[in-house]
Amino acid sequence: MSISKNTGKFIKSLHLKKYRKEEGLFLVEGEKSIIELVQSDFEIINIYITRSIYEKYRDILSKYDTIIDIVEENELTKYSTLEFNDTGIAIVKQKDNTPISINDKEIIVALDDVRDPGNLGTIIRTCDWYGIKKIVCSETTSDFYNNKTISASMGSFARVEVYYTDLNNFLNNVQVPIIGAYLNGSDVHTFNYPNTGILLMGSESNGINKDLEKYVTDRITIPKYGNAESLNVSIATGIILDNIKRC
Repeated sequence: MSISKNTGKFIKSLHLKKYRKEEGLFLVEGEKSIIELVQSDFEIINIYITRSIYEKYRDILSKYDTIIDIVEENELTKYSTLEFNDTGIAIVKQKDNTPISINDKEIIVALDDVRDPGNLGTIIRTCDWYGIKKIVCSETTSDFYNNKTISASMGSFARVEVYYTDLNNFLNNVQVPIIGAYLNGSDVHTFNYPNTGILLMGSESNGINKDLEKYVTDRITIPKYGNAESLNVSIATGIILDNIKRC
C-alpha cells in the first residue's frame, strides 16, 4: 500500500521539534531501532514497514498487526529523515519527563549543554553498553526525541532513561559525589571512583558551565598524549565510563 499524502505530511512534520512537542510524538526509523522499539515499553501509534522486514521479524512484529502497514521502500524514503530508508518508520508516543532518583551503588551521567543530537545519541548508546541506565540533561541539551539522536542511539533509546531539568537545582539537591570532566584534574586512569555518584560532562565547545562548578566534588581529566586540541564529548564519556567500570 501507499502512505497517504496527509499521513506523509504528518510524518514529515515530526521531523521538527516544534511539531513533535505539540503532538507528543516522535519517529523511530530503521531496522535495528524499530526492532528494539517493539520490545520496549514505548507506546507505538503506527508502524510503516516493508514486507521483507515484516517477514524477517514476523515472530515479534505480528502482535502489532493492527497498527502495521506494509509499504514499498520508495514510500519510506520519501518521508524519512534518513537519506535512504528501506526498512521502516514508526510513529511513537513520547514518555513523560519523569524525575529520576539515584540508587545505591549506581553511577548516572549528567549532560550540560550537549547540543549535538548525534553526540547525545552516541552517549545514550555508550551508557547502554556500560550498563548506565539514567542520564540527566540540562534544558539546553539536544532533544532526546530528535531524529538524529534516536538513530545514533542504535536502539539504546529504548533502555536508557533520560530526564531534562535545571541542572543547578538537580545537583544542589543530591547527596552523592559529582565527578566533573575537565582539561585539568585527576588522571581518569588512576582516580578512585565512588560506587555511587554522578559523572558530569560539559558541552562540546565550552565544557562544564561555571555555575555548576560549585557542585563538583572531584575533577578528572583524560591525559593527552598527542596533539589533538580536544576530544568529542561522546568519546570522552566512553573513555571515562570504561575506567569507572574497570575499578
